[in-house]
Amino acid sequence: MEFGVHLPLLAFRGQAFSLSRLVDYAETAEQLGFTVLCANDHLTFSRPWLDSLTALVSILTKTRRMALMTTVALPVVRGPVPLAKSLAALDVLSGGRLIAGVGPGSLPQDYALVGLAFEERWKRFEEAIQLLRSLLQRNAPPFTSQFYAPPATPLDPFPAQEPGVPIWIGSWGSDAGLRRIARLGDGWLASAYHVTPTSFAEALARLHQSLQQVGREKADFPHALGSMFYYVTEDRRLAEELLIGVLSPTLGRPVELLRERLPIGTAAQCAEQLLKLQAAGVRKIFLWPIADEVDQLRRFHEQVLPQLPP
Repeated sequence: MEFGVHLPLLAFRGQAFSLSRLVDYAETAEQLGFTVLCANDHLTFSRPWLDSLTALVSILTKTRRMALMTTVALPVVRGPVPLAKSLAALDVLSGGRLIAGVGPGSLPQDYALVGLAFEERWKRFEEAIQLLRSLLQRNAPPFTSQFYAPPATPLDPFPAQEPGVPIWIGSWGSDAGLRRIARLGDGWLASAYHVTPTSFAEALARLHQSLQQVGREKADFPHALGSMFYYVTEDRRLAEELLIGVLSPTLGRPVELLRERLPIGTAAQCAEQLLKLQAAGVRKIFLWPIADEVDQLRRFHEQVLPQLPP
């Protein structure tokens, strides 16, 4: 399996944000060989959340090899035209290393803050994806939209990548979501704490069927599992404290569900959970340490990774 990492944009325990903290994390991740640096997007959350696009820009000059990815950006909430402008700039300034992961967002409060009806998110999201693609590709055909007015002139500069920035679509694995990915996406981003190995395998099979129905090759279509919150420790008490006192209230999910789905515990326990996902067809995972971020990147690299097949 291939591993990327999420930038620590969520203050689980009230940690102070700083540029030096992000830079140290990004440089460590690149030195250890992680392949993707991700940033999740929310306007508001149960804990303080640092802006994703700003955070990605802040570490551009500190990474040379890793791909950069939004996991996911919210085109309906941010507006597809402003988001396209920001994504194009990120791709140009990173030398063509950007992957645009997008999703509708799952929090009504994000929509309320920008004055949009949460119930309209799916219709708006479908159009936002298509408008994003038309704006992020040179010489793309114009897209007519019900909800959005595309700019009268191109958004120069265009991305560095040809034909444009790849657009992955986030989905928890619903039939409608997977069909949307097959029609409109360049990849699928699943969510770690919303799937089990069994449900992921079933969703992947349905995605492959949907790809076949629209004439696309499953072998050429990438996927990854994001928001893989983890913590490697031999201290069982600490693992339980993080699950019960930090992660469950932050995510609003039952402790037992999170214990079943996320690698929190000894290195052997973490490796065992990841091996089950690998057997289910997962080939790429984006890790997110709950605390002690830089130390946890090293622990994963030194203690968990050697227990996984090369």
